[in-house]
Amino acid sequence: MIPFLSLLALIAAVAFGWEWRRRRRRKALLESRLSPAERARVAELVPIIARLPAALNGPLEGKMRLFLHQTRMIGCDGLEVTDDMRLSIAAQACLLIVNTEAWYSSLRTILIYPSAFKARDESEDGLVVHEEQVRLGESWASGPVVLSWSHAEQGAIDDVDGHNVVLHEFAHQLDALSGKANGIPVLGSSRQMLKWASVFSRAYEEHRQGVMLDRGSVLDPYGAENYAEFFAVTIEVFFEKPARLKEELPEVYGQVSQLLNLDPAGW
Repeated sequence: MIPFLSLLALIAAVAFGWEWRRRRRRKALLESRLSPAERARVAELVPIIARLPAALNGPLEGKMRLFLHQTRMIGCDGLEVTDDMRLSIAAQACLLIVNTEAWYSSLRTILIYPSAFKARDESEDGLVVHEEQVRLGESWASGPVVLSWSHAEQGAIDDVDGHNVVLHEFAHQLDALSGKANGIPVLGSSRQMLKWASVFSRAYEEHRQGVMLDRGSVLDPYGAENYAEFFAVTIEVFFEKPARLKEELPEVYGQVSQLLNLDPAGW
């Protein structure tokens, strides 16, 4: 019995030591900053960062350091991943959560293709159907995230067109922290959840009707696919066309602003 208890104590001590080191490393990364050269490259690659309130620059850089430490970016179809790619993707992903406690805790891998890539879908409705689709990005609840670099790069540089594949796919990652990517992210209380559901379900149905009737909107028609895509499309314009989103859909803007603790319309 004594040797067994000693073994348990040893295992507990090792586990405690590992967790203590992990937390210490995480804290150190969050408190670290980019080098001047890295900061200058981020400003060129992701110009929206220049509009970020000064008080959030430090937290953004710390989260970028943690993100880059945690994730491995792998080039596909012969693509060589560069430091610029890493910085651009990290800056955009961390912008989304810069002023919250949310974290992409299960994400470890990001696959990067040179351009649009083919993805194979499988659906089952009596028969199994295999279908190839050309995509700009994908996001899986437990990872990985898959991106087209040409579109990720252009989406970051043009920060006012309302289209950003990195923000879109990481919106899915944020959404999935609740257990499922369904357009209902982690919210602070049941009251907040009810308000979110009320605002977003109404806005989603109005958007679907608008797409069917070919009415113009700040939101891309792709947002009519389902609630998850509606959320992701909304996140894109929240950052890139905040004033127009706030004007057209003030309740939606207010809910996202509360979720992310950000107000880009005032930057």
